[in-house]
Amino acid sequence: MTQSAGKIIVALDAMGGDHGPGVIVPAALAALVQHQDLGLTLVGDERVLRAELARHAPVPENRVRIVHASQRVEMDELPSLALRGKKDSSMRRAIDLVKHGEAAACVSAGNTGALMATGRFVLKMLAGVDRPAIAAPLPSMTGHVYVLDLGANVESSAQQLVQFALMGSAMATAIDGLDRPRVGLLNIGAEEIKGNDLVKDTAQLLAHSDLNYIGYVEGDGIFKGHADVVVCDGFVGNVALKSSEGIAQMIGQFLREEFRRTPLTRLAGLIAMPVLRALHNRIDPREYNGASLLGLRGIVVKSHGSADETAFRRAIDVALAEARMDLPNLITSRIESPLTHEDTM
Repeated sequence: MTQSAGKIIVALDAMGGDHGPGVIVPAALAALVQHQDLGLTLVGDERVLRAELARHAPVPENRVRIVHASQRVEMDELPSLALRGKKDSSMRRAIDLVKHGEAAACVSAGNTGALMATGRFVLKMLAGVDRPAIAAPLPSMTGHVYVLDLGANVESSAQQLVQFALMGSAMATAIDGLDRPRVGLLNIGAEEIKGNDLVKDTAQLLAHSDLNYIGYVEGDGIFKGHADVVVCDGFVGNVALKSSEGIAQMIGQFLREEFRRTPLTRLAGLIAMPVLRALHNRIDPREYNGASLLGLRGIVVKSHGSADETAFRRAIDVALAEARMDLPNLITSRIESPLTHEDTM
């Protein structure tokens, strides 16, 4: 855990995402107010960043540092080109700070593929982890659930899915303080005979692991809170994620249309406004922003590219929580621990 004068330092790719410094700088300053143990390094065009900071004075200069970067990774840029040709990008420099111990974590709203490729190239993989996985919380009836992989790997082996389960369990422990997170395997049914060979093979490995494996979880079980961690390959996980986002947007649109339909429904909408606000706050995707790139030898958190101030501040919260618990070392300890109950007997 990298600290400076008692502060945990988080590096921000301040030029990444759809909005860049205009959102990232105010989000960073809001995070400093919220977390007294936080220090931030803004990485990007120094002239632009100083101009943006000047708009939000006073700035706690002892807690904010600027590292200049002359390049920016574009949102539609090929990861391979960004990796080879943008060595002085704000994304690369922010990850370099983590590698060299000048920051405990990095947060970027930039190009996901480039962030994954750069993070893997610069930081390398933890021992015992074959591939990184993207993990993020989704709302559920009981709070939230961590789902992985959400798109880093289109295809995975059973052994890799077990690694994802170990990493997701460590994440739930680090952020939520759960000693024995319930781990479920996403499947098309709860019966043992359901699923393809990959799912069945993974289930066998998980059943003999030291994880608190509860069995198969169907798609609706994600949101019913049947598990604390749900594991799947990246193809399935990304489809589930995008489907849930689309459903949330559709419900919101339907509600607006119905409440605007007649003067009577408009009145009903006004009466129901406190309930609607409470509902919005419980399922607001901004409150679940911040996907973790698990399996790297360092903490990297991906913010949604279109994140506003509230959403990006939440991504900083995730990075800080993982840094406080030194999540990579916690994952390493889980990976190195005995995998089977028989081994511990």
